[in-house]
Amino acid sequence: MTPAVTVREAAGGDAGALAELAEATFRATFAATNAAVHMDAHCRASYGEAIQAAEIADPGRITLLCERAGALIGYAQLRSAPMPGAIATARAGEIQRFYLAAAAHGKGVAPALMAACLDALRRRGCDTAWLGVWEHNPRALAFYRKIGFAVVGEHVFLLGDDPQRDLVMTMPLALRG
Repeated sequence: MTPAVTVREAAGGDAGALAELAEATFRATFAATNAAVHMDAHCRASYGEAIQAAEIADPGRITLLCERAGALIGYAQLRSAPMPGAIATARAGEIQRFYLAAAAHGKGVAPALMAACLDALRRRGCDTAWLGVWEHNPRALAFYRKIGFAVVGEHVFLLGDDPQRDLVMTMPLALRG
């Protein structure tokens, strides 16, 4: 029997393990289709124990960790951030990061982590969840569409010095009971 997946809010002591997982999952997802110089610049600016510790401590963010049998297998970071113009509500919350270790793909982990994200956004008073997803990430696009997100626009995601097109997707939270 496979151990249950648990999702919990990160604490300061999780910063080191989160930094390792965050960079590893980002590289696993995007390194094969992007220049190393841009990947390296992004990872230096976005991941590291001190960066993750500051993000965990930030009251404007929620960092959720997904574990199985005590092992960190995924995470998500939610934040209140300026929204792209395509979002038609003032109470939307962003799912800024949503990543799983490759070994967790296809094992029911993503729906559990997403449910925790949506619940956390509802508790913050959000009426809509939004996220940006790279147009060349078919696995993520398929997952988000399957659970009810729809494309409403686009914005630029800067990977190092490489401007990339992200699709902006939203989901009304009232539709998820």
